[in-house]
Amino acid sequence: MNVIIATPLGRGGKGGIDRIMDEVADELTRNPVPGLTHSFIVTRGQRSAVFSAVQLPMAIAALALRRVTGRANVLHINLSSHGSTSRKIILAAASRILGIPYVIHLHGSRMRQYWLGASAKKRTQIAKMFGEASRVLVLGEVWREFVTEHAPASADHVTILPNATRKAKLSHVPSQQVRILFLGRVGERKGVPQLIEALAQLPRDGSWKATIAGDGDLSDARAQIAEAGLTELVSLPGWVGPAEVEQHLANADILTLPSFDENLPMSVIEGMAAGLAVVATPVGATEEIVRNDETGLLVPPGDSSALAKALQSLVMDEARRKRLGAAARAYHAEHLEIEPYARRLAEIWRAAAR
Repeated sequence: MNVIIATPLGRGGKGGIDRIMDEVADELTRNPVPGLTHSFIVTRGQRSAVFSAVQLPMAIAALALRRVTGRANVLHINLSSHGSTSRKIILAAASRILGIPYVIHLHGSRMRQYWLGASAKKRTQIAKMFGEASRVLVLGEVWREFVTEHAPASADHVTILPNATRKAKLSHVPSQQVRILFLGRVGERKGVPQLIEALAQLPRDGSWKATIAGDGDLSDARAQIAEAGLTELVSLPGWVGPAEVEQHLANADILTLPSFDENLPMSVIEGMAAGLAVVATPVGATEEIVRNDETGLLVPPGDSSALAKALQSLVMDEARRKRLGAAARAYHAEHLEIEPYARRLAEIWRAAAR
């Protein structure tokens, strides 16, 4: 069976969709599933906007060629909101014309707002794309309920499949300071301004340092850090690749992601795999894996004071920090590891191809 995986940027892309699909591809390379092969098509690309405009037709042409040559049994469509949805409506229609069953894999954190705010015509197109999929994958119960409400024809083929990662590759690196880590796009949606406000409320007694790693609105974040007098305490390295992410996770004690919108964030799952104490917000499916004071701490979105209080409690209380980190690692080992995830995905692909 030949599975074609459609991603926005392809192998090595910066976004969460590309990261989880990279994890899947790597796992299937390490531990192949008999009779299953996979390949990628890129629907947006990492180059200029002009090139991106021709990327989708190129992807459809590649899909058609593989169909003609008998190398396309299932298409796996990774879906986000806005432009991603518009492209995937076209890709799904092409897949139906070519007679290729497809799986919709919903990732977008802002899909709820986009879908409900779209025109009637667009909402109908989205519902058709979901309804005619062989399988629909969502990352949590909150998303299953949303999809089945707004695309009722999909109700009997929606499956919850939370994101997953490998076990942490590197061992924890001890330090006298407690190290707070943010991994994600730097900007408003991920709550970075509120994170900097929260860090400014922590005691400046040498007990902690923070790293805010990711691309995005770096100049605004850098200015806010400087204005708060945090330049010596908060580093802003910009985008970091997979090897650097692993090192940051090994160096950290706390992973925080105070987002306003998420689906099920990879950085939280990576933090749990590394045994970090997680401080997050109950948005999307996050609270389905981060259970307050069990596998992490949850604070309201936008509440920098509550975030500061949660971070300070973990900086000051080593026993609590280690308890939450150990519980997070145990939850990851039982529910969020990539090997069983990839096997489950292979089963879904086989079912979709029937």
